Amino acid sequence: MSIAVSIAVSIAALGACIRPAGEGEVHPEAAPAALTAAPERGDQGLQAALAEAQAGVDAPVLQQLLRRHWAWHLERHPLEATRLGVHDYDDRLVEVSAEAIAAEGRALRAFLVDARAIDPATLSERDQLTLRIFEAELLAKVGGETCHLETWLLSSANNPVAHWNYLPELQPVTTPEEGRLYVARVRAIPAAIRAQSALLADGLVAHRVTTKESARRVREMLDRQLAQPLAQWPLMSPITASHPGWTPEQERAFAEELTAAVQAMPPALAELARFIDGTLMDWARTDAESGVVNLPQGRACYRSQIRLYTSLSKSAEEIHKTGLAEVERINQEMRALGKELFGTDELAEILRRLRGDPSLYFDSGEAVFAAAQAGLAAARAKIPDYFGILPKAECVVREIPDYEAPYTHIAYYRHPVPDGSKPGEYFVNTYRPETRPRFEARVLAIHESIPGHHLQLAIAQELLEVPAFRKHAEQNAFVEGWALYTEHLGEEMGLYESDLDRMGKLSFAAWRASRLVVDTGIHAFGWSREEGERFLLEHTALAANNITNEVDRYINWPGQALGYKLGELEILRLRSAAEASFGERFDLKVFHDLILGGGPMPLPILEERLWRGLEARAAKPAG
Repeated sequence: MSIAVSIAVSIAALGACIRPAGEGEVHPEAAPAALTAAPERGDQGLQAALAEAQAGVDAPVLQQLLRRHWAWHLERHPLEATRLGVHDYDDRLVEVSAEAIAAEGRALRAFLVDARAIDPATLSERDQLTLRIFEAELLAKVGGETCHLETWLLSSANNPVAHWNYLPELQPVTTPEEGRLYVARVRAIPAAIRAQSALLADGLVAHRVTTKESARRVREMLDRQLAQPLAQWPLMSPITASHPGWTPEQERAFAEELTAAVQAMPPALAELARFIDGTLMDWARTDAESGVVNLPQGRACYRSQIRLYTSLSKSAEEIHKTGLAEVERINQEMRALGKELFGTDELAEILRRLRGDPSLYFDSGEAVFAAAQAGLAAARAKIPDYFGILPKAECVVREIPDYEAPYTHIAYYRHPVPDGSKPGEYFVNTYRPETRPRFEARVLAIHESIPGHHLQLAIAQELLEVPAFRKHAEQNAFVEGWALYTEHLGEEMGLYESDLDRMGKLSFAAWRASRLVVDTGIHAFGWSREEGERFLLEHTALAANNITNEVDRYINWPGQALGYKLGELEILRLRSAAEASFGERFDLKVFHDLILGGGPMPLPILEERLWRGLEARAAKPAG
């Protein structure tokens, strides 16, 4: 998974962190004397980003609209700006208050009005495509406002520990000026934590609140963080990093200022813990009330999230039925393969063997990590045979940090930094290796790295004739559907080396199909947390600890889990139709390059673009 993909500690999650209006800025007089002055706004990074905003756009009116939108977007989301190499806002956190949220909604609607004022008939074909993607993205975001997520969302992936421990990786400190900006951001974090509590209190008034189990998990994460010596907090790590060229006075000033800034955090975290204990827990939803159907406007909220995360016009009922049918189909394949592997076609017995045989699991974190590296290396060697477009950015394997590992998923992916300063990163969970199946290692690497998330997201970032918002679009069904499609493609590429690897692929397929059932079950049909966990236990080989973390994720991210299987089914349908239509003229490399060569987009628009591209290629004379 990723930001779109990665859902653990993504920039989107960081963007959900908040601070009150007007707070979190660092004024010149507050900066350490030994550090340099604040930079002028409008640096080369911002200017390059604004040029990128209109890349590949012909019409001046659309160029201007996309430049205005991207300038607003980067200023509104300063953490994403940092990741994209725009450092004008490196001293800021995203501003969220009731007023700021309302202002964001007005801005999105204003951009939508301006987009609709452009006559598509006056645009080139590629500009028409860009305008349609732009409108679809704005509509999906505006539609999601009915959920009021900021007033109730508190989970293991959406809390101060998960958000802010990642900041040193997002914002490396190599110069005194970068140190000043980093300190400024850290100073703003306590206000952000208190603002989150204020919004959660607003949610209580409106009868919107998280679940007791989600709150318990956050409470445990807060306790673990507060029990750790301050010097060991990840936020303090830039102090011990090497700073070539710094004077002793600059080193001392940075260490003092950062230490003081981090020292202000424990009281804010403790206040949040007391708020959870003294108020939130009294009103939090029970396990039986896990879905958004139990919140005000919950059904409308879920409909908006289906649209946002799938880009399709499907009802919860339709998705649920699709999921049940896919689960049954995949379980049948598991039964057939289980007969070969274990001498039984009883699904319960196959799952018992897969969960209960210690030899099928890793015995060390090092072994988990090595298997992830091997999977990445095997796929890297094969991709030139299946793809014409290849990314320049490298992909590497990392371990999920200790503070996050017990509460998060089996793996996730983080985009490379566009300026080349950081590769794409496949993060694998090495916590409790005895619960990490060997038979899932290969399919996991395919999904999260190559040819899955890394190939798609790195290629998107490197496209030259595509405007910035399209390169970095949060099109969940496209991004996750592609990664799941590559699990299927891995068989054609010869990446599964044994029947156990293939069983892992089938278990993963059953897991993603089960998401259609469980997500809709919880949020549309009122399933409990226990019902969701039981369905996954009965139909997938996921370990029990992974299942509890997965269901907690579905509860707190309604609709997102639907994009995987629905996206994969659409891509497989398009491929099957193209193979039937073009016969011997069908070129798999061309198909893949057309999918990836335009950046993420809504699936219905992808279908139109794909057919135009295939027909144009087929019309070209051979040679």
